[in-house]
Amino acid sequence: MFSGIGVTGFILLVLVALLLFGPNKLPELGRAFGRTLKEFKAGAKDLMDDDGQERKEVSRIETNRKPGEQADDKRLPE
Repeated sequence: MFSGIGVTGFILLVLVALLLFGPNKLPELGRAFGRTLKEFKAGAKDLMDDDGQERKEVSRIETNRKPGEQADDKRLPE
């Protein structure tokens, strides 16, 4: 992730952040960023789990069809 940034570049970023936000505000910003990242990961995981369940239901419906029977092409009204 930080392969292009050396040690001096990282230290410079930390110093600029300290100057902009102050030492009291940085831990709060870090916690907020961590919570946001955690919620994003949980939401993405839930979304992926839901997608997998839908695929299982579709395949189950398709396997319950009799051999030679075709699916109905039903569309919702536009």
